[in-house]
Amino acid sequence: MKHPIRILGAASVLAAVALTSLLASAHGNVVPQAVDTTGLPVLGDKWRDENPYRNNQLALKIGTSAYTQNCARCHGLEAVSGGIAPDLRLLDRDCNGMKNETKKKACYKEMDGYFLASIRHGKVRNGAVYMPPFEGVFNQEAMWAIKTYLEARRSVE
Repeated sequence: MKHPIRILGAASVLAAVALTSLLASAHGNVVPQAVDTTGLPVLGDKWRDENPYRNNQLALKIGTSAYTQNCARCHGLEAVSGGIAPDLRLLDRDCNGMKNETKKKACYKEMDGYFLASIRHGKVRNGAVYMPPFEGVFNQEAMWAIKTYLEARRSVE
């Protein structure tokens, strides 16, 4: 009478493997989701060199949604990396402990530039795409809203 249990056990394992394979392949080629930036001040065609939405609550709300829909699959839920891509809570970590406010502000501005270059142009090394470019997919407002979200998730470690 042990055979039915073995069969049920084997069937459970096969079902779990099939589900895992299905979920893993569901990641596949993913189409970026549109970001509705209605209500944010329009930034125009000239790219800003620092986040114009810092501490803007609407930008935080929009950025949270945009990050969750478009960035979390690689950078992790709530910007906590699962190991696939960098933990974006640490993006500004070199700036956080600075005592001199002028230097701290300059550091954040430099990190804003790094973030914007990364999201606009993506990351490619030796021909391998590590992060796709989002220029032409997201507008400037959406990109800065995502940065506003990341600033809210900033780690002080």
